[in-house]
Amino acid sequence: MADEKLTTCLWFDGQAEEAANFYLSIFKNGALGGVTRVQEASQGELGAVLTVEFEVNGQKFLGLNGGPQFTFNEAISFMVHCDDQDEVDYYWDRLVEGGQEAPCGWLKDKFGVSWQVVPKVLYELVGDSDPEKAKRATEAMLATHGKLDIAALKKAHAGG
Repeated sequence: MADEKLTTCLWFDGQAEEAANFYLSIFKNGALGGVTRVQEASQGELGAVLTVEFEVNGQKFLGLNGGPQFTFNEAISFMVHCDDQDEVDYYWDRLVEGGQEAPCGWLKDKFGVSWQVVPKVLYELVGDSDPEKAKRATEAMLATHGKLDIAALKKAHAGG
């Protein structure tokens, strides 16, 4: 892992291995890496997982069981760019399981990690050169609480 240029470290309260396995069950292009365990009683329960390395879609992660001092918030989120509604549904339904929905296609998973499940077409709709179409698409996105619906976004974009 140290040879990588960029690794995202996620701080958990004893759930790093569970989280890694959860993400690997959702993202098919991934792998579990090394696991380190507590070696000294001063660091926690001997033999308990301290860190777990995993990779999802080419992104390296290190899950750290650091304790309850820090929690996740929306200041950092992971974006899942989806080709179609089926893909939006797939990632949304799995990531939100045990978590909570949020506005504009955002969610928090059961570990408190924030995700944005975004259809790629959204960028075209809200970035349209016609400011009225872009405004309607943006307003439709902002009015959504939960999963984004591509058909509804396209309908708003078109003025319907």
